[in-house]
This record gives sequence, C-alpha cells and structure tokens, in this order.
Amino acid sequence: MQFIDSIKNLFGPPARVAEPGVKVAPPGEYVIRPLTKRHLREVTLLNAECFPNGDSYTRHTLDFLLSQPTTLSYRIVTEDNDTVGFAFVMVNETGTAHLTTIGISPKHRRRGLAKRLLVHVENALRARSINTLVLEVRVKNTAAQELYRQKGFYVVQRLNKYYTDGEDCFLMMKAIY
Repeated sequence: MQFIDSIKNLFGPPARVAEPGVKVAPPGEYVIRPLTKRHLREVTLLNAECFPNGDSYTRHTLDFLLSQPTTLSYRIVTEDNDTVGFAFVMVNETGTAHLTTIGISPKHRRRGLAKRLLVHVENALRARSINTLVLEVRVKNTAAQELYRQKGFYVVQRLNKYYTDGEDCFLMMKAIY
C-alpha cells in the first residue's frame, strides 16, 4: 500500500489527511489582512480551537496584544472573510521581534497558510528594518519545527519546563535580511 501511495504522490499532491475528529474545510482562496480589536471575539475562539490543550491565550491577553503599538497582528481569511489563521508579533526597540503566537484552524491546515503568514510577517518586519525574529515551539511539535527550519529558523536554546504542563520548548531564531 505504501508503494502505491508513493506512485500516486508522483502524479499529484497527497490527499489531505485530517486530524482525528476534524472535518476538513473545502479548498478555497485565502487573503492576509490586518487583525484588529474588532476581531477580538473571533480570534479568541479561533485561538482556543487551534490550541485546545491549555496553550491558548486568554481573551484578556489577546486584547492586550491588540492594544500594544509595538504589536503587529495579522489574520488569514477565506473568500467569505472568515478568519482561519492569525499571527501576533511583538517588536522591540533593539531591532528584534518575537513571534508570540501563530495559529491555523485545524480545518484549514496543510494548505501552506502558516508559511504564508510567516512570509507576510517577515516582509512587514523587513519594511520596518527589524533584523531578527525569535519564537518558542514545543519540543514535541515537530511539524511546526520543520516549518520553521524550512523558513530559515534554527534552535538557539532549549528552555526547560517552559509550558504550564512542564514540557520543554526550543527557542528558535532567524536573521531577516
């Protein structure tokens, strides 16, 4: 069976495999737009959907991020203007930025949306002469780590017991030119 799947993959992309219990959304077009306080309720619900195991930010934290002049925030939307992904980046005066969170609805994953958001964030930072982007990622989240490596990030440190459940994270960094 694996051999047949390999042959199929030569002639087209592999079929979209959903996470258990997730109904995959139909294919469509997506656009990146600014994320503002007007979208707080929508992004709060999406954040909880993206991070169901306690990693989601509270409404209060998201509201704080949206109110900071040093935060860049973006959403990725469907043709119907439904938000299916988001990214928050905090910029500091030293020329570095911190990708605070990035999430894609489980129904819309494996479509390159997180990669598109990362490219958009990097372009926005480049336009502001920000030259370094850092982030944290769970040690067990190998899919996200692979995406970040593909985009030029590298691990600079392992932070022990970083998450509330005691899991470690990798601090990753990328120089932006």
